[in-house]
Amino acid sequence: MRMKPQHFGSGLIAARRLALTAAATVCLAACTTTPPAPAPIPTATAIADPRRPAEDVAIDTQRQGAAVLDLAGIQPGWRVADIMQGAGYFTRLFVAKVGKTGKVYAWSPEAFMKAKPALYDDSLNTLQRAYPDQIVTLRSSFDDLAFPEKLDLIFTSQNYHDLHMKVFPTGLAAEMNKKAFDALKPGGIYLVVDHVANPDTVNAPDTVHRIDPAVLRREIEAVGFRFDGESPALRKPADDHTLMVMNPAIRGKTDQIIYRFRKPG
Repeated sequence: MRMKPQHFGSGLIAARRLALTAAATVCLAACTTTPPAPAPIPTATAIADPRRPAEDVAIDTQRQGAAVLDLAGIQPGWRVADIMQGAGYFTRLFVAKVGKTGKVYAWSPEAFMKAKPALYDDSLNTLQRAYPDQIVTLRSSFDDLAFPEKLDLIFTSQNYHDLHMKVFPTGLAAEMNKKAFDALKPGGIYLVVDHVANPDTVNAPDTVHRIDPAVLRREIEAVGFRFDGESPALRKPADDHTLMVMNPAIRGKTDQIIYRFRKPG
């Protein structure tokens, strides 16, 4: 018995409808289980965050916070650590950048807190009170630094050279670089700001509180990081790198590097 043509056509239409229905169901399920990533928070919005104290806003040009944020590329939801955070100028900017779903860790080493309690210890209490839901404050020895989760970014400003001071054990910088490498997610960023020293300055970290950028870069790359960019925002050609950074003639006007390193992956 020969099948009527219209029966074949109606079966094909039904099959197509079934396929379209299945595709729509899959699409709907995907759309409901994978929400779109939140849009990045503009740097200008972070700079204008009303929670920032007036003393921070007053030094925005000096510290070049906007340039640092642009180089960091922080996204909403990121886990960020500001190590040896000082008064927390950058810590507060990071809070504004990670948004409500992100988290910022602020860590001070015991040695720094003992030497400068107001700058490194009291400031942690201030940060915790101001941002109880977004900042986690940490205090420990250098050896015991650890984070409870993998991080997207680790940052330090004007402190890397201190790791080379004679008061600390030889190899402390290498130890801290390795800790940073291990704490980051694959593809994570290590962002370092510091005062520039001339290559021929003897014991620059102790005598002028600076470091040769070539030394800094070589040490950080030695633990596995790759150099991933820099910003010229804090370069100051007028600084000849010979004055101690606290000297009134140069304080706040030193030549500084902003280097970004990335963990492969």
